[in-house]
Formats: sequence, C-alpha cells, structure tokens
Amino acid sequence: MHSLTKASLSLNGIGRRCVAVNRFLGARIICRGLACAAEHGEHENELYDVIISGGGMVGTAMACSLAMDPNLEEKKILLLEAGNKKVRDKVPDAYSTRVSSISPGSATLLSDGLITFDKENLQDEMAYIVENDIIVAALTKQLENLSDQVRVQYKTKVVTYTWPKSHQVAESIPWVQVTLANGQTLQTKLLIGADGPNSMVRQEAGIPTVKWNYDQSAVVAVLHLSEPTENNVAWQRFLPTGPIAMLQLSDTESSLVWSTSHRHAEEPQQLDEESFVDAINSAFWSNENHSELVETAGSLFRTDLSVLMPSAGSARQLPPSVARIGPKSRVMFPLGMGHASEYIRHRVALIGDAAHRVHPLAGQGANLGFGDVACLTQVLSQAAFNRKDLGAMQHLLEYETERQRHNLPMMAAIDLMKRLYSTNAAPVVLLRTFGSLFNPTCPTSCHLPK
Repeated sequence: MHSLTKASLSLNGIGRRCVAVNRFLGARIICRGLACAAEHGEHENELYDVIISGGGMVGTAMACSLAMDPNLEEKKILLLEAGNKKVRDKVPDAYSTRVSSISPGSATLLSDGLITFDKENLQDEMAYIVENDIIVAALTKQLENLSDQVRVQYKTKVVTYTWPKSHQVAESIPWVQVTLANGQTLQTKLLIGADGPNSMVRQEAGIPTVKWNYDQSAVVAVLHLSEPTENNVAWQRFLPTGPIAMLQLSDTESSLVWSTSHRHAEEPQQLDEESFVDAINSAFWSNENHSELVETAGSLFRTDLSVLMPSAGSARQLPPSVARIGPKSRVMFPLGMGHASEYIRHRVALIGDAAHRVHPLAGQGANLGFGDVACLTQVLSQAAFNRKDLGAMQHLLEYETERQRHNLPMMAAIDLMKRLYSTNAAPVVLLRTFGSLFNPTCPTSCHLPK
C-alpha cells in the first residue's frame, strides 16, 4: 500500500481546521479584481496574444501562471470556459468525490504565487490529497485578482476554429480564429488547448491520437470511517479485476477510487449502502487471492531485508474500516489511456488531458498537466523576453520535446504497472512483491500487498 500525506491550506478566512490535519482547501489570495465575461460583440475580432480553451484545473492554472509571469505582463490573455464560474465563499459541508494526488513538484508550482500551503517544506511529503473542485475554486479566485492580465469568459461554447497557414499567403488570416456560439469571433497568436481528453482543439487541428480503453471503469465515493484515526496513509490494493484505493481526506473520511471491469463496476452501483460498504471492506481485507507461496517468500524476504535495512522491517499498518458512504457520492466513469502524437501545431499547443490521459492508479494525471503548465510558461516567458512571436514553432517545439521526454516514460510505466498488477500468477506476484519491498525510495509506511 502506498502512503501519501495530506497538506493543510487556508483560503483567507474560509479554512476548516481539524485536530491533526486541515482540509486541503486552497489559497491565500494574492491580488484583487474581477475577471468577468464580455458582453456579446464587445470584443468582436479582438486579437489576443494567448487564448486558453478550457477552464478546468490545468487550464485555470495555465491562465494564472501566464498572468503572473513578469515577462508576459503586457500580453493579452483570454480564458474560455464552457461551464459556470466555480467560486466558493465557504468550505462545503461534504467532501467532493473527485480528488487528485498532488506531487511535491505540482505543489511547488501551485504555491508559487497561486496557492499558499500551510507547510514550510513541500518536498517533505510523498504527495498531497486535493479535492479537484476546491483547487479550481482557489485558482478561480486568483483570476479575480488578475483582471488586468487575464479576461475570462464563462458559459462560452466554441463552435469552430479557423487555422492560419504555416506560410503566409495572400489574403490569408495570420492568426487562429475562434468562433463562439453567440456569433462572436476572436483571434489569437497562440491557442492553448486545455479542453480535456475529448479535446475539440486537438480534433479540429487534425492531431492524431493513440488511445485505447482498458475495459475498466472507476467507481468513486466519499467514505466515512468506523472510528477517528490518524488518517495519514493512502491505501491501494491490487486485485485481479483492478486496483482499489482509499485516499485520506480527514481523520474520519477518505476518498474511494475503485478501478475494475465495466461489469464488476456496475454491481457496486446497484448495491444498497450496507452491501457496498461490505464490498469495500472485503476488497481491502479479504484473503481470497492469498497465495501461501508468495506470503511465505515475502515474509522471509522481509526478514532478511530488515537485517540489511532495519527500517524496512517496521510493522505494517492496517487499512481503516469503512462504516458508511457519503450521500449521493457514488459515481462511475470509464478508464483509458491516450496520447497525442503531437503537442503542438502552428500557433497551437496542447496541455493536460488534451495531450495525454492516463490510468488513475498512480495518481499522476493532474501532475502531468501541471508539469505542462510549468514548462509552457517557461518557454513562452523566454520567447516574450526575447521579443519572439509566442505562436512560432521554434520555441513551441522546445515545449513539445521537453514534455514528451517526460510524459512518455511515465505513461509507459503506468500502463506497465496496470498490466503487471492485473495478473494473479504466483511468479509475477512474487516478483512485484520483492520489487516493492526492495524499493529504497519507498517510505516504511509504503506497503504493496498482494
């Protein structure tokens, strides 16, 4: 089982504190202002330096990151979001079902003027469990502070993109044209697609995508534990049908992510609450797939390893017991993997799920997207400093090269892990058990049971 740690955050007077761990809410607000939607026709055919399509976690972080870069402060930036503005004046009573495991690197990016953590050294922990809705609300609040640098249009649907020619020809449009459902037409020197795995930007740009489904769905829910505990470990168990994970939210609640076959995923959805809770506890505690050979070999190996590495012989913790689930918190969605063969075209760049989609078992989807944000911001900042065209291929290629060099090995490792843990064959189980026990980067509370 993997161990992660919760971080405490505060959003200027809105934070809710627990005895041991504070809820990861968001930010101290750095700036003031209001980013609001434009009236129809007010900015017709206006030329922007950057338009970001998609205002989820990654798209909103991209807008904030660009707006706060000193080399880009004179640039005109627009964020387009099809949904409503996501704001929160106070912490909701119930936790939301969708959470992300934020790595120290992503936490550092978010804390760099965007979100302030109530923790001095963000590199001390393995990861931080974050509610997606809360982090979007925190970033949205930052955008209110940056209205001089970023305009935001909510409830805005794009109907078509018109692409410029890579080489100037007579009467051609030099910029990307964005036509909205209300008839408004905008132009931009660089279009950033942050519009998710079914990206319209990617599809209309004609960028090929390699993708496949895992024949799996994820069931998510908010879990209420049987008793309060120092809930600072995230538990993940690999079952023959797929991994089940329990991610800590507070001393009394955790978030469930259960990846399994479509058929098996539909069964928990139809169970009453008591039966569903029994199924969760059984998934974490049952010895149905117990192998005497693997258990004996693993025990001997741990004993020998503890002689060489005393910390490796620490007693195992046990996962908490679940008492009930949050009302109406059960949700199911299909799983798959996808990767755009190109992250860029002339005056176009893809970030986040628009460029890559991964299985949630390693919790790296959001982190890959935030890595895109950091890299693209750095590339565009350097281009602006050198007075270069932000949409030119020369520096966009730097972004694509750097991110593919990082993302492809990570995606391959996640896919391999998914397949490795999808078998119950004793030799493979034994091999992965030895590997997890001998991993020197894994803390003592990091357990990978069979």
